[in-house]
Amino acid sequence: MRGLWKLTWVELKLFLREPMGAFFTLIFPMMMLLCFGSIYGNKPSPHFGGFGMVDIAVPGYSAMVICMSGMFLLTIRIASYREQGVLRRLRPTPLRPHAVLAAQVLALFGMAALGMTALLVTGKLLYHMRVVGDPLSVAAALTLSTLSFLALGFVLAGIVPTTRTALATVMALFYPMIFLSGATIPREDLPETIRRVSQFFPLTHVVNLLRGIWIGDPWGHHLLEVGVLVGMIVVGVAITAKTFRWE
Repeated sequence: MRGLWKLTWVELKLFLREPMGAFFTLIFPMMMLLCFGSIYGNKPSPHFGGFGMVDIAVPGYSAMVICMSGMFLLTIRIASYREQGVLRRLRPTPLRPHAVLAAQVLALFGMAALGMTALLVTGKLLYHMRVVGDPLSVAAALTLSTLSFLALGFVLAGIVPTTRTALATVMALFYPMIFLSGATIPREDLPETIRRVSQFFPLTHVVNLLRGIWIGDPWGHHLLEVGVLVGMIVVGVAITAKTFRWE
């Protein structure tokens, strides 16, 4: 256990020192919040069901942080470690293989939590953002969403052969999802056709779940989203067990 925490701490420091990962997880969502918050403010609007722009935007930006941490950073980091031989050298160490992978999960979970906390604090302090939902339910929704995208990241990491391929693959998936799922642009402002197509994106279900629990919806209103995300975790773990390669 001590080795797991040490490796997790090392991974956290490496992620924070990586310009792209730190920027898109910690800085870019904050820039989006400050930019659109300064333009639209957080005045309640019938367009958003009586909530303000910031009230409904922060769950979306949190979903973007989850997607970046779980899918983007994890896939590229694992592919890079495999290509450089880091995974091969770590496997015979006293740390068990699952502990090496668990350190990645814990480090990225920590990065996602840090990015989402920064959004929450900024939204509260600057725009008096409202969170109507129960805090424990909100935390549970964030945890479920993060784990589902970490599972997706491991699936992709087990399939892509090189870092360059990993980067191309995750970029092809990441950018359509964050712009069409409601993570950056509220779904109320998207055309109906786009909203229908976006139902096939896993990030759309994260946004819908987070926004719903955020504004006080009961879990029973989001059984589809919960089913999709739990299914991603179960299927992702099963596929990773079959496809993950250490070298």
